Amino acid sequence: MDRLFFGLGALSSMLAVAAGAFGAHALRARLTPEQLAIFETAARYQMYHALALLAVAWAVTRWPGRLPVWAGWLFVAGTVLFSGSLYILSLTGTLWWGAVTPLGGVVFLAGWVCLGLSAVRR
Repeated sequence: MDRLFFGLGALSSMLAVAAGAFGAHALRARLTPEQLAIFETAARYQMYHALALLAVAWAVTRWPGRLPVWAGWLFVAGTVLFSGSLYILSLTGTLWWGAVTPLGGVVFLAGWVCLGLSAVRR
């Protein structure tokens, strides 16, 4: 699992950098400032949680059990829900995607709880 989460973290990091560059260069003239800020938030949170996946890759070797694995999958799901919904919202202007974003935030929080608990449990 450590290699899987490390690979997913590296892939997500690469995609976050690409999205950030795409937003800064290709979208700046096409999106409103509000839409661009939403897009940048998506890329920023994707990068944060890509780095969290690298931490999970380390944690699954240090603290065996279900909690670090759950943390990893929750970070993956949170990225899809949170960042994915913000990317779609900013690019399409379809406002109902904004209702998905808080669900992704809750999933992120659950991932952080699992990662934290895995550190304190033996």
